[in-house]
Amino acid sequence: MNQPPNVKSTRYWHALEDGRVQCDVCPRACRLKPGQQGFCFVRENREGAVVLSTYGLSSGYCIDPIEKKPLNHFLPGTPVLSFGTAGCNLGCTFCQNWDISKSREVQTLADQASPDKIARVAKTLGCRSVAFTYNDPVIFMEYAMDVADACRARGIQTVAVTAGYMCTESRGDFYDHMDAANVDLKAFSEDFYRRTCSAALQPVLDTLKYLKHETEVWFEITTLLIPGENDDPEELRAMAAWVMRELGPDVPWHFSAFHPDFKMLDKARTPPATLLMARDIAMAAGIRYVYVGNVHHEAADSTYCHGCGEKLIGRDWYVLTAWKLEPGARCPSCGEPVAGVFEDQPGTWGARRQPVSMRSYAD
Repeated sequence: MNQPPNVKSTRYWHALEDGRVQCDVCPRACRLKPGQQGFCFVRENREGAVVLSTYGLSSGYCIDPIEKKPLNHFLPGTPVLSFGTAGCNLGCTFCQNWDISKSREVQTLADQASPDKIARVAKTLGCRSVAFTYNDPVIFMEYAMDVADACRARGIQTVAVTAGYMCTESRGDFYDHMDAANVDLKAFSEDFYRRTCSAALQPVLDTLKYLKHETEVWFEITTLLIPGENDDPEELRAMAAWVMRELGPDVPWHFSAFHPDFKMLDKARTPPATLLMARDIAMAAGIRYVYVGNVHHEAADSTYCHGCGEKLIGRDWYVLTAWKLEPGARCPSCGEPVAGVFEDQPGTWGARRQPVSMRSYAD
C-alpha cells in the first residue's frame, strides 16, 4: 500500500468475516468499513487494514514543568517537551482539553516532526523528558512508541498522560516503551464511565494493576473531581481502599479541580474543600503522597516524609520552594525513603511555559 508520510501501518487489528476490520487497541473495538474512521478519528480502515492517519503530526509543542503533567515524584523541577495530536478514544462530556481531544479536523495538527527530530530538539532545549499529552497517546501509539525509542537513544525519558483505556496486548507493547505515566482514574463507578465517558472502568483498573505489578514504569494517578458526579465520600473511600489494596501506599494521587467546559457547563467549579476532603480520605486509607491540583494550596501540593512528617519538597504551584531530600531520596531526619524517580538535585525550570516551533529546527 502506497501511503503518504502521515499514514502509518498498525498492528493491533483483525479482519472480520463481513469485510470490516476491527481495531484492537482499546476496548471500544471499533468495527470499520472501508474508508471509515474509528471513534478516535485517527485510526481508520484503508484498503482493508487499520492505519494511523496522523503519524508525525501535532497540535503543537511546548516546554512545561514536569509537575504540570502532573508528576510530582518524577524528576522534580525539570522541563518536559509536551505535545499531542488530535482525537480521543473516550467521550468525556467534561473534557478539559476538548478543542484538541475532540477535534476531528486535521487542520488542528499545525506542526509536524519525525521521532528523531523530536528527540533531538528536546535534547537541544535541555528537556529531561518528552510527554505525550493534551490528548491520549493510546490512539497514536505507533508514533508515541517511535518517539520514545528515539528519545531513549539520547538519554531522554518519556511520559504518557493517559486515561488508561487499552486492551491487554496493546497495553504491554505500549508501556514497554514508556518511562513514566499519569493515569486518569476518573471515578470508581461503571455508571460514571458509561454515562459521562462512553467507556468502562474495569480496563482502567487493569491498566493500573498492570503498571504496578508488571512494569518498571513510574506512574501517578489523577482524579478530576466534579461536584455531584464523582465526589461522594463513600465512593472516594471505596476508590482509596482499592488503590491501597491493589497498588499500595506509594503511588502518588492527584485530586484536581473541575471547571465547567465542553458539554458539562451546568456544574460549578470544584470547591477547594472537596479536594481537601478527598485528600484526607486517601491519606486515611494509608496512601502516603496525595496532592490537590488546579487550586493554590502549597501545603497540599508539597511532599512530606511518611515516617516523621517533615516537609521534603515544597511546591508553590509549579515552583519548588524547598528541597530536603538526601541522596538516595531519603528523609534527612529519619532516613525513610521517598518513592519516585529522583536525582540528587532538583531541576530549576520553575513554572515557565515555552511554546516550541519545530519549523525553527532543521529536519
